[in-house]
Amino acid sequence: MEWLDKGFHGEMDYMQRHGTMRSRPAELEPNTISVISVRMDYFPPDAESIKSVLSNSELGLISRYATGRDYHKLIRKRLQKLVDKMQEVLGPFGYRVFTDSAPVLEKAIAENAGLGWIGKHTNIINKSSGSWFFLGEIYTDLALPVNEVKPTNHCGSCQACIDVCPTQAIVAPYQLDARRCISYLTIELKSAIPNEFRKAIGNHIYGCDDCQLVCPWNRFSKPSDEKDFEVRHGLDAPDLLDLFAWSENEFLTKMEGSAIRRIGYMQWLRNIAVAIGNIAIKDKSHLQQLIQSLKDKRPDVTPLVQEHIDWALNELIE
Repeated sequence: MEWLDKGFHGEMDYMQRHGTMRSRPAELEPNTISVISVRMDYFPPDAESIKSVLSNSELGLISRYATGRDYHKLIRKRLQKLVDKMQEVLGPFGYRVFTDSAPVLEKAIAENAGLGWIGKHTNIINKSSGSWFFLGEIYTDLALPVNEVKPTNHCGSCQACIDVCPTQAIVAPYQLDARRCISYLTIELKSAIPNEFRKAIGNHIYGCDDCQLVCPWNRFSKPSDEKDFEVRHGLDAPDLLDLFAWSENEFLTKMEGSAIRRIGYMQWLRNIAVAIGNIAIKDKSHLQQLIQSLKDKRPDVTPLVQEHIDWALNELIE
């Protein structure tokens, strides 16, 4: 509630709209008295190094959770399988499964369930598995034994995540101002990306992994063996101009089954236009290619995207 009062949620009105439902499970799903919290590793095993993509401004950086298939359906199916197994033993019971899909305080629940501690970047960290994982929940009317041991916080004096954030979104340890976060700016924000953040965004075009990348606990993380999380369409190191040249039909077809599809074609172009404006120019012919690419797309996009294309053109010409 303090986070909301500070306005840190930005344009994510749904964070406020659901009121206390988010922190009182029985308001969301009546008769809930227990919550089962689970995690699932997602880092794709053969993905290009994030550091190598970040160092090449002509490539687009897509958060590693989104380079494969959409996790929502997969995890919900797995949770349903778990429920089915439980019902074979216990008989029918009331339940509802979630994964990042309803007003659920996933990270606080995971911490209380013993899956890890909430780090200074506000993500859950597991001592033996790092933080590259999804969370899911089963709300149930079963009276289950409750975890009593809250994990110890092992962040210590480290503030690597705070220091690395390109937009200084982690305004204090354990406090994230979403309005400054690249994941918010490229995914949740539907209006114009504020000018003050466009240079800092660099070549991030969907989400950001920088704070997880530098976390020392992620040296213990393990790549996922889930086939659905394997990289599709070269999204681990895509060429920005290639992506920008996609038609809307290409975007919808290639992003079918992907979490990226939800932001829509125009927002996708908005993000890429900013990244193109941040490309480090190598020579005059290369500069002309970038400029022409932006100009060719401009007549066919919304005024919002045109404004970002114009910003990119100004950056390149200057």
